[in-house]
Amino acid sequence: MLKLIKYLKPFAVTIIAIVILLCVQALSDLALPDYMSKIVDVGIQQGGIETAVPKAIRQSELDKIKIYMSRTEQTKVSESYILLDKSNLSKNDYDNYLTEYPKLAEEPIYILNVNTIENIEDLNIMMGKAILLSESTMEKSGLKNADNMIAQMPDSMITQAVVAYISKEYEIIGLNTNTIQRNYILYTGGVMLLIALLSMTATVIVAYLGARVAAALSQSLRKNVFRKVAGFSNSEFDKFSTASLITRSTNDVQQIQMLMVMLLRIVFYAPILGIGAIIKVLNSESSMGWIIAVAVFAILTLVIVLFSVAIPKFKIVQKLVDRLNLVTREILTGTMVIRAFNTQKHEEKKFEVANMNLTKTNLFINRIMAIMMPTMMLIMNGITLLIVWVGSHQIDQGVMQVGNMMAFIQYAMQIIMAFLMISMVSIMLPRATVSAERIGEILDANISVKDAPELEHLSTSYKGYIEFEHVYFRYPGAEEDVLTDLNFIAKPGQTTAFIGSTGSGKTTLINLIPRFYDVTGGKILINGTDIRKVSQHELRDKIGYVPQKAVLFSGTIESNLKYGVDETTEDEMIRAAKIAQAMNFINQKQEGFATNISQGGTNISGGQKQRLSIARALTKKPQIYLFDDSFSALDFKTDAALRLALKEETGGSTILIVAQRISTIMNSDQIIVLDEGKIVGIGTHRELMKNCEVYQQIALSQLSEEELA
Repeated sequence: MLKLIKYLKPFAVTIIAIVILLCVQALSDLALPDYMSKIVDVGIQQGGIETAVPKAIRQSELDKIKIYMSRTEQTKVSESYILLDKSNLSKNDYDNYLTEYPKLAEEPIYILNVNTIENIEDLNIMMGKAILLSESTMEKSGLKNADNMIAQMPDSMITQAVVAYISKEYEIIGLNTNTIQRNYILYTGGVMLLIALLSMTATVIVAYLGARVAAALSQSLRKNVFRKVAGFSNSEFDKFSTASLITRSTNDVQQIQMLMVMLLRIVFYAPILGIGAIIKVLNSESSMGWIIAVAVFAILTLVIVLFSVAIPKFKIVQKLVDRLNLVTREILTGTMVIRAFNTQKHEEKKFEVANMNLTKTNLFINRIMAIMMPTMMLIMNGITLLIVWVGSHQIDQGVMQVGNMMAFIQYAMQIIMAFLMISMVSIMLPRATVSAERIGEILDANISVKDAPELEHLSTSYKGYIEFEHVYFRYPGAEEDVLTDLNFIAKPGQTTAFIGSTGSGKTTLINLIPRFYDVTGGKILINGTDIRKVSQHELRDKIGYVPQKAVLFSGTIESNLKYGVDETTEDEMIRAAKIAQAMNFINQKQEGFATNISQGGTNISGGQKQRLSIARALTKKPQIYLFDDSFSALDFKTDAALRLALKEETGGSTILIVAQRISTIMNSDQIIVLDEGKIVGIGTHRELMKNCEVYQQIALSQLSEEELA
């Protein structure tokens, strides 16, 4: 999985932006419970009165409260208030204050100095304790006990205890307590709304950016996988099945894309949210931190148990997907053979087994994971009940407020949700890790056929001159050579044919020339240059290749003929089609060259596919033609006409033909006979009939002596 990190480098700035936005989102979400607690505790229970420090108080009341303070505290309180009196105010100021505080007409009023707001916490404790003591009806002998009891109370409870006194004082002075409460609730609610909007905006932007990064990453992976596969030689294709390559470039990449979306949206967010909520809980005045520990322990136990059962199954899923794709592809491509042998039931059973194995594994995983969510909800609801139970007792004892308990519940849920989100990512992680490893196998695959560090160019002095010098070849992992010590020359303007029994190495020999495989010994020269020193593009640009199994691409006849060239005229296409004996059936088509070709050319016959494949190579006008048993689907008449036209129209090119039929190669300039990977005869048809026993056996098995003569 770590190997794929390098593919995220182009998105580094976007990922940093996502992390910043996730921090904003998490901090916003962490701030909301505090504001909710303030609305409940301050806005509703305390009537909008935030502290035990009155914003305005009568002189007589302040003097009474000061009695219960030390001299230092009295001095500090006196410095924090400004006296409003007729004697020290101008007529205009006095009238303004009188409108706000009608009680000012009867006695002087102290108002809180705005410059002392920063010391409000210290004043809150001093004033709160003093107000509680002044309001106590205890006798002097019980005052000390009251002082001790007040000293043990949390600051929030002290504030709540003096709210009634401050509210009454405000009403006496002439302040509207309902307005104070309403303004506080509206202001705090407005702040909460803005924070929620900020969190929502960050969430939407993160979702958008995360989806873009994940989609761009999957696009990059698909592109790199395809480029790598496109550069594979036949050796690499032998290691990976076609079904597996398709799965890796589609399903596996999709798994990584889904995981990346979750990673960018959750993996950064969940820890910030969880750690922040834990810090908030630990800094709260409650003593219920142990409940969080219980919740975390329960969640971790659940996750560990479930994952220990499910993770081994995740690793099997992708292999089962490969198997299902393989079976499906075999059945679809071999439908005609299956019907011919009446093995539909057998293939259905084979598909059913592959399908059922994948289904059972997925069902097992889904059932295990299905247990997680309800169990998580049970834990969350159980923790909520535990917090309410313990918190209600603390509220009853006067050590906690209702809003604090509600905030604690929300923080506990945030902690649990953080673990839940990480668990959801962890569910996807094993399968995505397997997918990443499978993609990594493709991207890290060592391509056996690649261009040399220092390239040379093919000589232009003589074109199409092919020479095999002591060529050996052995398939990767094989114990014996397939081709042994091959030496021959194929010259321009001549046709060189290869014949031999099945498995003698004819197709392997042809595949060495365009470097589908590289020789394991000796060298192949074209125009006097070792083909391993020439770029693959330049080498293959000089070759017109017609494979043993004709391959056409979806499109039209015209698009298939133009496949190997950048530009060509209609006359050149007609010329190539005539040489390939394809014009007859093209003219019979209503749309001619614009006739649609379905995928794999399934809407035309095998012989027509072969002729179009030959025409495609001819349209390219290369120096070298490679025909790998490309005339097998043609009737004798068409075969003869095609070879005659081929010799007349491609006289300056080098032609190499692999054939099974003697009639196809009898008139070749040079025939090479292969037997078990070795050359056992080279010469013309007449020469080989005289001195090559293997050739004689093949020839006499196909034609009579009169026909051969």
